[in-house]
Formats: sequence, C-alpha cells, structure tokens
Amino acid sequence: MTDARFEDGDEAPLRLIAQEAGDLPVIAALLQDAVFPITEMRFDPKARRFALLVNRFRWEDRVAAEAAKRPYERVRSLLVVDDVLRLRSSGIDRTDRDTVLSILTLDFTPGADGMGTLTLTLAGDGAIAIEVEAVNLRLDDVTRPYLAPSGKVPDHG
Repeated sequence: MTDARFEDGDEAPLRLIAQEAGDLPVIAALLQDAVFPITEMRFDPKARRFALLVNRFRWEDRVAAEAAKRPYERVRSLLVVDDVLRLRSSGIDRTDRDTVLSILTLDFTPGADGMGTLTLTLAGDGAIAIEVEAVNLRLDDVTRPYLAPSGKVPDHG
C-alpha cells in the first residue's frame, strides 16, 4: 500500500480537514507564502468561526511545473477555523485596508483538555493568534489555479 499522491487527484481542488495537531503540518506547508489582503479576514464570535481567503502558492504543483517547463501557479483558498474562543493579532495595522499580508507558517501550541492556540506567523513580524477549544479547521481551494503573477517560487533567502 502506498500513500496517495497529488497526481492521483487529477487536478481536483484541495479539500483538507485538520482535527488534531498532527494534521496541521500539511496545511501549514500548503499555506506557506499565501498572501491575502487584510480585508479578507473575518471573525464571527457568535459562530465561533474565523475565515481567511488567501491566494496560495501551489507547492504541490511545483515539481510538475518545473518538469513541464510551465509557469508556477497560485489558487484562491479558504481557510476556516471553527471552535474559536478568542482572536488576537500583533504587528498588523487593521485600519490600513490596503495592507497585503503573507503567511510564513501555521503553528499550534496545545493547552489543557485539547484547547490551544493556532498562530499564523506573518512576514514582517505580524501574527494572528487563534485560541481554539479544539483543532477544527479546513482548507478548501475555491477557484481554478491561475498563473503566479511573479512567475517565481517564493524565496526567503
């Protein structure tokens, strides 16, 4: 038996769910270098839901793009975190509606009884801390892939 490969998905949009901390590294890797305007964040305290619409680099397609000598791609994806107790941010001017943010990583710091904090670390020393009752999030591609405007692989060198 072998693990599924992206190629097995036949270019279907990604639909991933994380329900425990061990599920997060895959989603974190796919979110690395995703960019989003600050206006694409929503927190609904009554529904206990945080949603973020990002333009993510298609890391899962990088090798295939290089092999085929075709441009790299991005895709719009929706990150939805449920069971949110509290949301905090630092290093972000939420009043500047023209701000574009870039995700470096997603981490989880466990707390008591399955609770904990998901932290989206952003380029430029920003962060979004999402206190959750439990790990319960999903990442869904919501558009067809499009050519990455820069035409380059993100690099932090």
